Amino acid sequence: MDYTAELREKGKAAKKAAQQLAITSSTIKNAALSAMADALEKQAAAIIEANALDLENGRAKGLSNALLDRLLLNVPRVKAMADGLRELAVLKDPIGEAISGWRRPNGLEITKVRVPLGVIGIIYEARPNVTADAAGLCLKTGNAVILRGGSEALHSNMAITRILATAAETAGIPSGAIQLIETTDREAVNALMRLNEYLDVIIPRGGAGLIKTVLENSSVPVIETGTGVCHTYVDVSADLDMARAIAFNAKVSRPGVCNAMETLLVHKDVAGEFLPMMLAEYDAAGVELRGCEKTRNYHFKVKPGSEEDWAAEFHDLILAVKVVDSMEEALAHIRAYGTHHSEAIVTGDYARARRFQQEVDAACVYVNASTRFTDGFEFGFGAEIGISTQKLHARGPMGLEELTSVKYLINGTGQIR
Repeated sequence: MDYTAELREKGKAAKKAAQQLAITSSTIKNAALSAMADALEKQAAAIIEANALDLENGRAKGLSNALLDRLLLNVPRVKAMADGLRELAVLKDPIGEAISGWRRPNGLEITKVRVPLGVIGIIYEARPNVTADAAGLCLKTGNAVILRGGSEALHSNMAITRILATAAETAGIPSGAIQLIETTDREAVNALMRLNEYLDVIIPRGGAGLIKTVLENSSVPVIETGTGVCHTYVDVSADLDMARAIAFNAKVSRPGVCNAMETLLVHKDVAGEFLPMMLAEYDAAGVELRGCEKTRNYHFKVKPGSEEDWAAEFHDLILAVKVVDSMEEALAHIRAYGTHHSEAIVTGDYARARRFQQEVDAACVYVNASTRFTDGFEFGFGAEIGISTQKLHARGPMGLEELTSVKYLINGTGQIR
């Protein structure tokens, strides 16, 4: 089916809304965010009812427990979505902010200010809370948004978008500012990726396959959010109790998200003391372990690790484990298999910590903390549109500032060149 006409209508509505949003006051935008938050909580039952249909379909399709957990909405998770919108409402509005200003010798006064990107298309998978986060971030920054969620969360996304758009419009936000593509047909995605006349940027958020498809096929500029093959390296000088807590949290707390650890690297000089207990803890938590030959000596349930395992984003309670001879080997492994998302070292040596942070090429590089903190809310951004692993124009958790561009305001007194 050709969705071009339908998408063009959505694009026209979004572009018109974006022109109005760009000059909408912070007061109106913040009131709308608060109204959207209230509406989510008041209509939580409708959202959960819609989500139950998605969960039922997901189980029928054989989705893993980790993916079902990503999909699940309940009262606390709906409240968390609402709280995220309220957090955005109290954050400083970046639109119109003067980043810098200067006066030229000829008397021209130049000011660099933040402006919205315009119309943003967001293509994402599985997690329906992204719908609220994306809508809120775009509204706060004066951007209109066209959302296309994964087929697994279609009913949830439809319910959430309807509630958010209605509340926003009632609070004074123009119609068309928040829209959802309500079909699972991939042809709709293809049509969205060719909507250059109306879209200013597309942001894909999901697995490697989705991101690759968008990068290779979109004629609209793309901000790449990357896959998360994240590592934790336990160094020779690590506090091993701290290392166990960090490594357990990084893998087990929520294995289906992009900031979960997928590979644990352990220095050979602490492996004998660290790994037996660590691997036993993982096994007790239901983690499937895949490791190198040295790792397999420390627990009988460790399966042989393969080249594919080192490069895998499991999105599940599966962990690759490797014993390394040196920090140099750990760094080389991360360079070879990392995806520039989030990497961590546990160490008591300041110099080695600084070296790790300098040499690792990733959006977020941690010392003595879990990779699970790579998140817009945890960074104080209110929420995030995704974790960018590229370097142009944004990197890491993409909050409000990353959803803006700039323009220059030049004031003169009759100067000519």
